Amino acid sequence: MFDIIIYLFENYLDDESGFVPDSETIRNELLEAGFPKAEVNNAFVWLESLAQHQDINSAAPSFRVFSADELARLDTECRGLLIFLEQSGILTPACRELVIDRLMAFKDDEISLENLKWVVLVILFSRPDDEAAFARMEDLVYENIPTQVH
Repeated sequence: MFDIIIYLFENYLDDESGFVPDSETIRNELLEAGFPKAEVNNAFVWLESLAQHQDINSAAPSFRVFSADELARLDTECRGLLIFLEQSGILTPACRELVIDRLMAFKDDEISLENLKWVVLVILFSRPDDEAAFARMEDLVYENIPTQVH
């Protein structure tokens, strides 16, 4: 499903022309590209759920304890990147929670560091007030700047 989200982002969400075909046209295009129907449907459900969570907004500092399920799915590198992104001001605590929620929604997919970066990018793009954070994250994704914190 990560591949579908990335495909949609690169081909429709981040398209500067602003043209987005209807969802049925996009679904057909994805199916013709060879993506399984169940994964296409799951990707649309994932994006719809993201849209429902857009009202979350908080910049207050917080302390995060990862649940057992999150620890099992998010390796040390992923958790470190989330902390780094929050400490560097790219993610707010509320946005971090949205990222974790959307990552955990990928039930059957492995969560890699690269996938985490893409999910953060998609989420920041979907939040119009986070344009500066989106630009910084876009640099991390497209320029593959090292994210190791020493």
